[in-house]
Amino acid sequence: MKVGVLTVLLADLPLDQVLDKLKSLNIDTVELGTGNYPLPAHCPLDMLNDKRKLNDFKQLLADKGFTISALSCHGEPLHPDSGIAKKNQEVARKTILLAEKLGVPVVCDFSGCPGDSDKAKYPNWVVSPWPPHYQELLKWQWEKKVAPYWTKHARFAADHGVKIAIEMHPGYVVYNPETLLRLREVAGPQIGCNFDPSHLFWQGIDPIDAVRVLAGCIYHAHAKDTKIYEANLPKTGVLDMKLYTDEKNRSWIFRTCGYGHGADWWRDFISTLRMCDYDYVLSIEHEDTLMSPEEGLTKAARFLNDLVIKQSTTAPWWVDNVSA
Repeated sequence: MKVGVLTVLLADLPLDQVLDKLKSLNIDTVELGTGNYPLPAHCPLDMLNDKRKLNDFKQLLADKGFTISALSCHGEPLHPDSGIAKKNQEVARKTILLAEKLGVPVVCDFSGCPGDSDKAKYPNWVVSPWPPHYQELLKWQWEKKVAPYWTKHARFAADHGVKIAIEMHPGYVVYNPETLLRLREVAGPQIGCNFDPSHLFWQGIDPIDAVRVLAGCIYHAHAKDTKIYEANLPKTGVLDMKLYTDEKNRSWIFRTCGYGHGADWWRDFISTLRMCDYDYVLSIEHEDTLMSPEEGLTKAARFLNDLVIKQSTTAPWWVDNVSA
């Protein structure tokens, strides 16, 4: 397993400087945003139509000794505003095409969320089983919006040899292991998970147990922590609508790795990922409002580099000597 970085946190720097900074932190793998919510600064989609620019981009990465773990286009492809949806869908399609040209195996995305009708203005995230009309709405969303788009988009990805890793994120139709597996059942095995433990902590889901639920379905992973503030939970529960910058009053906030859960937890998480067939990249994502990107990145890189389990090339001496 390797430690990587989603370079959005260094969006103010040109790519060559980003790579130099990461190299100094013993990191040589990057996840690059192409558009939608991730800033496209480090992986512009116009390379698709510019062979020279594409070759220069590849050469820069090769010269610096870097590989790309994934391209990210986290967006809202099911937004009820057709203009927003089409724009996000086009970025997702182009990202898959660019991943194919770059030899990147995974594209990370959100599932998106439809509205409550074809005339809706905003997405409608259904999380209550009652009154009964919520069940009707959820059925309509999956049958009329979710399944048609994702079945087609997964087929497009398969045609170009790219897997799609959906990040489970509240506010979208895929927000927990059950809904991730539901989408996978609908659209096929081209759909998997971009596993971000930070979004599970505050839902009350143990990420380590969730890794076991999703064994074989995890195509990429983010390294981001969450701190739960028990003193504030009685006021709001976990569905806290206060701004992330109101840290003192929120029931939870995102933290740099190690500032929500300690090294023992992260060791167990990394070990469980490997046991459940994920031995790829832990991509640092910085959304800690109490630390600058520079500080958060440096602390997370040092913390995780001490914990990652390197792939063993040989079995322990005693494995072949254990009697049946």
